[in-house]
Amino acid sequence: MRKLTYFVAASIDGFIGDESGDGTMFMRFLDDEFLTFLKEEYPETISSEGRKMLGLDGVGNAKYDTVIQGRGSYQVGIDAGLLSPYGHLREYVATRSLDESPHPNVELIRDDVVGKVRELKAESGELGIWLCGGAQLAGLLADEVDELVVKTYPLVFGAGLPMFGGGAGRKDDLAQFGLVENRTFGNGVIVRRYSRKR
Repeated sequence: MRKLTYFVAASIDGFIGDESGDGTMFMRFLDDEFLTFLKEEYPETISSEGRKMLGLDGVGNAKYDTVIQGRGSYQVGIDAGLLSPYGHLREYVATRSLDESPHPNVELIRDDVVGKVRELKAESGELGIWLCGGAQLAGLLADEVDELVVKTYPLVFGAGLPMFGGGAGRKDDLAQFGLVENRTFGNGVIVRRYSRKR
């Protein structure tokens, strides 16, 4: 079975964006060391446009072949003129507000998001599924998340968009994850990888 990994940027206090959902303040930490890590370990999490700028066109996917994101996260791409922000992956957007996909590579999931994710996880294949965000979708899929990769940036928001919003999809009050890997960078970023304890 394929894994669903929530690969996400967060503040020290667990917010993925400010109260308006804006997470652009994390971009200031993309220095050479951290960018090299992303390019080598997680190249598929860099947008298609970013891959072109960084000379990563044609670089294979290391961990994921599929991405799923919520409508708000997808809107960031739309606003930047990227209707298929991760064209090197199969793209899914969970939405009730879009009637049709603005790009042929982007498939909309309008109903039963959990069922669709279970279907994707049941597919054969070496590579997994990247849950890109946002908070409401992560809350809905909380029980389906097999792995967390949290890029913790040295910022404290005090309030904002939590990593898991809503919690509508949670069956269990508490989910435990074990730390698998911990990487620290000179810019203060810490990347931790956790695996769900079943």
